[in-house]
Amino acid sequence: QVQLVESGGGLVQAGGSLRLSCAASGRSFSNRAMGWFRQAPGKEREAVATGNWSGGNTYYAHFVRGRFTISRDNAKNTVYLQMNSLKHEDTAVYYCAQHRDRLEYPSSYQYDYGYWGQGTQVTVSS
Repeated sequence: QVQLVESGGGLVQAGGSLRLSCAASGRSFSNRAMGWFRQAPGKEREAVATGNWSGGNTYYAHFVRGRFTISRDNAKNTVYLQMNSLKHEDTAVYYCAQHRDRLEYPSSYQYDYGYWGQGTQVTVSS
C-alpha cells in the first residue's frame, strides 16, 4: 500500500517562493514516476510538473516552466516541488501522485497515476 503525504503549502505574497514536499511510503517509490498536479476552485485538476522514475526526465506545464522545479530524493522516498516567482494564479490545492509504472519519460496524463496525496493548499496573495 502506498501513502503520499504533502507538506509545505501556505500563504505567500506574489513573487515569493515555497517548496512542497511529498513523502511516500512503500517500497515502490524509487521505481515509479512521480508528479505534481493542482486544482484551483472551479477548475479541472491539471498537471504542473512530472518526472520519470529516476527524475532525470521532467515535464513542466507551460505556465510554470522556468519558475517551478520538480526533484526527488529516492533515499528519503520524497519528491519536491520548488516554486519560485509565485503568481496569484498559482493559488490552488497541490497534489502529488505516483504513477502506476516505471516510466522512462514523464507523463502528464493524470489518470495513469494510481496513488494520490491529500493535497496541500497554496495561496498566493496579489
